Amino acid sequence: MDHSPHKNKTYATLLALLLGMFGVHRFYLHGIADRWGWLHAASLPASIILMTLRPGSPLLWYSAPLVLSMLVASIETFVIGLMPDEKWDERYNPEAEASTDTRWPVPFMMVLNLFYGTTLLLTVIARAFDLWLTGGAYG
Repeated sequence: MDHSPHKNKTYATLLALLLGMFGVHRFYLHGIADRWGWLHAASLPASIILMTLRPGSPLLWYSAPLVLSMLVASIETFVIGLMPDEKWDERYNPEAEASTDTRWPVPFMMVLNLFYGTTLLLTVIARAFDLWLTGGAYG
């Protein structure tokens, strides 16, 4: 019988919050063969390649893969953190004897993620409109 290790919801939420842009939470939950995790992981090298190909471009253009990965990771943090404990155990710990009981760290991480995600999203929107409407006159 295949016995998978117990997946900790608090730890997965923390990984998504701190290292989600690199796909670490995806590898923790789904294993090293997870395609979405590798897509997250490829965002940093893709941004570096874009920067070397067009060094004079605005930061937003060549960091777009990394920024997109950060925004998706923020959404995934919400999906993981707000999932009910029973559904978490059903999906990630079907054979576990102990049930998941998340406490205060996960709601605290949700508040941090809300601040982080909205700040990032508003920054990207403001910078994109600056580049689009003024050609980057404000920075």
